Amino acid sequence: MNPKVDIFLSKADKWREEFLKLRMIALDSQLTEELKWGVPCYTFQNRNLVLIHGFKEYCALLFFKGALLKDTHGILIRQTENVQASRQVRFTGIREIIELEPILKAFVHEAIEVEKAGLKVELKKTSEYPIPQEFKNKLDGHPALKTAFNALTPGRQRGYIYYFSQPKQSKTRESRVEKCVSQILNGKGLNDQ
Repeated sequence: MNPKVDIFLSKADKWREEFLKLRMIALDSQLTEELKWGVPCYTFQNRNLVLIHGFKEYCALLFFKGALLKDTHGILIRQTENVQASRQVRFTGIREIIELEPILKAFVHEAIEVEKAGLKVELKKTSEYPIPQEFKNKLDGHPALKTAFNALTPGRQRGYIYYFSQPKQSKTRESRVEKCVSQILNGKGLNDQ
């Protein structure tokens, strides 16, 4: 048990009982408890395996390589369409956690075996994401922008592609592209200062 997690739990107004139960499930599997990103995180041989986090509508047990787990019960959820590796099991009350405890423990043990085997989630390459036409047009007409964009890390490139792809209207996509040109030329990601 990590004292930093004790502090986190003592301050948890919502989901405290659920967090405590999820913590016991993780600790029963002999994982190392840490506090990362402000939430309890459980590691195996210094590799992130599982974390516990809470939201307004639910709390969750997130498996970092959940895409590799066999989900015969259909309870692992992909948070958004852009998430590639992690999956979470969501809960709205302690009763659900108690009912699913054997399955959750099995997932944790399977996640440990995935780490022991050195398995990795095959991530989609940035080049596999469709670039919105408005951004493609801008890149084609602005060689320096194309060079600067290609020099960004794959994660920063994906961040821009996601951001530019979200709006339904072309006008909004064009506006987003225009607002980001100088940031891209400066070698910065969407959320860099």
